[in-house]
Amino acid sequence: MNDAIVFSTSPVTLIGAGTVPEQAIEAALALAPDVVCADGGANVALQLGLDPVAVIGDFDSLSEAARVAIPEDRLHPIAEQDSTDFDKCLRHIDAPLVLGAGFDGSRVDHQMAAFNAMVRRPERRCILLGPELISFVAPPELRLDLAVGTLVSLFPMAAVTGRSAGLRWPIEGLHFAPDGRVGTSNEISGPLHLWFDSPAMLMMLPLTELEPAAAALSQAPAWPVRAG
Repeated sequence: MNDAIVFSTSPVTLIGAGTVPEQAIEAALALAPDVVCADGGANVALQLGLDPVAVIGDFDSLSEAARVAIPEDRLHPIAEQDSTDFDKCLRHIDAPLVLGAGFDGSRVDHQMAAFNAMVRRPERRCILLGPELISFVAPPELRLDLAVGTLVSLFPMAAVTGRSAGLRWPIEGLHFAPDGRVGTSNEISGPLHLWFDSPAMLMMLPLTELEPAAAALSQAPAWPVRAG
């Protein structure tokens, strides 16, 4: 059953209440001009002169000024406190790709909660944009053609294995886990081809590679919807 609040056939930009670097929001809007806000992210969007198509969250940080400025039919309160506003947005946005800004770095706990939501809902393709890096859940198979020497970091959120072509340090035969082996600061050595056995690997690339990463992720096979 589709319980989408926002339905789009194009990527959307999702703004959170954290720090939104100028270069990150510019990069996101260039690919996804329609803006959705997670609760207090609406305050940030209005300060940036943006007009959100929807605001989703428990509204504990939405300012009164934002409530007045945004049409009531675009406000979608969800009162439950068992999930974050970011998770509420992922659940209720039906789009080929979500580009999130304002969820990365300014609060480590919020950032980790966002990563947690991404790996629990891997069928919702999402890229988080920070001041320097982008982060997303690696799909079952991914092809990317980036410049030799480009930074690639892999961080497991659960036990996961994979295979690679085009990495300076190949990953085949390695067993990754958040309390064990991780894969930070690898590098591109040629056309990149990755395979993973579960939706538990976060992949990180420079912000400058957002456009090719978004295109590759949109074309990659999808993880199935997780039960529960």
